Amino acid sequence: MKEYDVVVIGAGPGGYVSAIRSTQLGLKTAIVEKRFLGGVCLNIGCIPSKALIKSADVAHTLRERGKEFGFKFDNLELDYSVAHKRSRKVSDRLVRGVGFLMKKNNVDVIMGSAKLTAKDTIEVTPDEGDTETLKAKNIIIATGSHPFTVPGVELDGEKVVDYEAAILSDKLPGSVVIIGGGAIGVEFATVWNAYGVEVTIVEMLDHLLPVEDEAVSKEIEKAYQKRGIKTMTKSKVQGVETTDKGTKVKVQTEDGEETIEADLTLVAIGFRPNSKGLGLEEVGVNIDKRGFIEVDDRMATNVEGIWAIGDVTGKLLLAHVASAMGIVAAENIAGVETVTLDYDMMPRATYCFPQTASFGYTEAEAKEKGYDVAVGEFPLQANGKALGLGDYQGFVKVISDKKYGEILGAQMVGPDVSELLPELTLAQRFELTTHEIGRNVHAHPTLSEAIMEAAEQAMGKAVHI
Repeated sequence: MKEYDVVVIGAGPGGYVSAIRSTQLGLKTAIVEKRFLGGVCLNIGCIPSKALIKSADVAHTLRERGKEFGFKFDNLELDYSVAHKRSRKVSDRLVRGVGFLMKKNNVDVIMGSAKLTAKDTIEVTPDEGDTETLKAKNIIIATGSHPFTVPGVELDGEKVVDYEAAILSDKLPGSVVIIGGGAIGVEFATVWNAYGVEVTIVEMLDHLLPVEDEAVSKEIEKAYQKRGIKTMTKSKVQGVETTDKGTKVKVQTEDGEETIEADLTLVAIGFRPNSKGLGLEEVGVNIDKRGFIEVDDRMATNVEGIWAIGDVTGKLLLAHVASAMGIVAAENIAGVETVTLDYDMMPRATYCFPQTASFGYTEAEAKEKGYDVAVGEFPLQANGKALGLGDYQGFVKVISDKKYGEILGAQMVGPDVSELLPELTLAQRFELTTHEIGRNVHAHPTLSEAIMEAAEQAMGKAVHI
């Protein structure tokens, strides 16, 4: 029986980062993974999808914007299979990098399915070979989450698919219905539309990206309408039928029932935790009604020595949040100085066209919490860099406390606005105000100037608006 200070179950962005930090702190560490290093994010999620989105950006420019930029083609050919192959290469490179980091940091990698048989004992069953037993002073659960489907809708992996089947396919459908207007739905819509696929998004709630500020959602809906993407909000899918040609999706709208025919239907409505079959209930770990593992600010469960991080806790289902949680867990195990995470202030980004980026409170949320709110908003059509890029739809909106200028949140739509988030989240974390952001000299011309202008607008001192 092998003995460790820490055994991490799950090698996604939370798990492998937590394992590395544990070894950096002098803890003997192993990581157990049943499928692939890097988890969903590196293999079939965040990374390959962003590679596809870059290819889609180029494809859209070539197909739709030649006249604007002064070029034309007599016979433009777009080969999606090449873009797909490139996305797999990007993914494979990073996955190999994780394997290298495991070796570099002396983390033992054990491939197989894990189950707790006691609060300090794990049985690992590989695909082939004998079961192995591990003893651990601390166990970190980092098993992530999986997509769930519409009740009564069966995924067949060919005509009715989830994001995994979609991202692993190197072929384009002629038409597609996307069930769910969240991040995954709008990102796939962006890719497929750029290659000429007829796309319809069905969203049950009032807007696309329903967890974002309404102004953000409306801006994306306006952009999608311009691109020819059909959006059906306040609409509920009643059922999906497969046919010889593809699928028929029955949708209940405000005006009655409608049937949409398409080659493919993508189901992208949310995620559930991978907490079953791990033996957690048997050892007494508290799990809520939805299946998420309950943890405190240290990432500790109610059972001493058992910790949990990432999607399986339900805190905020984002890769960078899982990584941050993994570092905090490792530092608490080692007993060194660490931080307490504020999930409200975590950065969020969606990589559609245009991008969205946000953190903290919306204007409405800040008011609900009792703040006297000052809002600064700057349109990107007044930003020189955005105009030069030819991508100027969108805005930067900064929410602050009127009395002190404290940063409470921000919402942004526009080109690469995800890259603008760190200035704002850093300012919020270290209690800088709109005054400091406005006084900070920003290079010209840059998109980041829009942050400065929005901060100045919040103080009533904006120059360019």
